[in-house]
Amino acid sequence: MQNLSADTKNILGLQLVTDPRWVNLAAISLEEILTDHAWCEQKAATSCISLISKYNDKEKLVNELAPVVTEEWGHFRQVLTEMHKRNLPLGRQRKDVYVNKLLDFQKKGGSPEERFLDQLLTMALIEARSCERFKRLSEGLTDTYMRKFYRKFMESEAGHYTLFINLAHEYVDKEKVKKRWKEWIVYETNIMLNMEVRGDRIH
Repeated sequence: MQNLSADTKNILGLQLVTDPRWVNLAAISLEEILTDHAWCEQKAATSCISLISKYNDKEKLVNELAPVVTEEWGHFRQVLTEMHKRNLPLGRQRKDVYVNKLLDFQKKGGSPEERFLDQLLTMALIEARSCERFKRLSEGLTDTYMRKFYRKFMESEAGHYTLFINLAHEYVDKEKVKKRWKEWIVYETNIMLNMEVRGDRIH
């Protein structure tokens, strides 16, 4: 792993970039990457629906996440269309080790506000890491078409990361958000340092 540039840190809040070997492995396993990507977009849409259902009393959250549901589902359809062009089936959903490790860090006790904040920060981190991965694909793949394909997803995920951070600031004291976000970043960095480099997963 390498340190991120200052600009990327400011944009995404991450401390480590993806191991450079990942893009090379992903290029070899592009069919697997597309399958995993499709399921990631599907899960992003359903996660937003879950947040809306659980926190329906938070008007700004509902209004801000409703279009994200549509966008994420649209991304799922875009990836599915790309797979159909290649005569690839959707395939089965895989276990997402990265996301499961993030979920392990969410507060199970504490106040409702703390649990709510952790849900938002989890989503922010997933979107940030997805954005960083799509950036690697948009720059590292040899296929020009697929570089452009992933560039579009990169731009979208960056906006989603910002949205979840802004929602956290909307409903929780900014100092609490800042403190907890620093804890999340340290935890996510350790996940990345200890995860196996696999080319068949987005995360």
